[in-house]
Amino acid sequence: MGTFVTLTEVLEVRGSPLEEDELWCLLLAATDALLDIFKKGDLFSRFVLSPGSVLLSANGNLAFKSCARYEDVASFTAPEVQQGHTASSRAAAEKMVVYSLGMTLYWCADYHLPQNQPVQLSAELEGLLLSMCEDVMVRRTDLLTVLEACEFHHKTSMLPPTERLIRHLVEDVFRNSVDHVSVAKNGSQMTDRSQMVRERLHSKKDIYFVQV
Repeated sequence: MGTFVTLTEVLEVRGSPLEEDELWCLLLAATDALLDIFKKGDLFSRFVLSPGSVLLSANGNLAFKSCARYEDVASFTAPEVQQGHTASSRAAAEKMVVYSLGMTLYWCADYHLPQNQPVQLSAELEGLLLSMCEDVMVRRTDLLTVLEACEFHHKTSMLPPTERLIRHLVEDVFRNSVDHVSVAKNGSQMTDRSQMVRERLHSKKDIYFVQV
């Protein structure tokens, strides 16, 4: 895959949340990559993604690695996984990964925001992320639905190719950090921030529930 950085490193170098167009592009690229993994028959064994396990390459590709030991990934782990359940089917495995991906992207949208400052997302993207982060698995959206929503938005909004955006994110890291590998390995900071994001997301779910 060549030279790569993680989403955590991108955020640490920037010091602020990702923009909406960036989130849409990353969601499209990640969903497409995950579907490709499942289509090849490689049951995604880890079920947990996090900002530190999403890899962006200098040539515009996206891939995944195992979460680092210093990461507290509880906030990115689907409730059923935390309860000790294992995937009995591809559909169940997909739903577990969908939760992790949704939490990861929401974390990127919330990065370094004060707790009293709302996340700046369109209703369309926020609604999609909330549907990915449903606590009840049967109510959670699936990868294909996420992909279709991303592709539709990409076309109607005339966003740049995902490869171009990923290359720009990687270039930003190398332009602003001499040693990108050493960036952002503060596990306690990650834990505190993840818990805040989880609480904010749950409050959003409550609001959506009341509105319905």
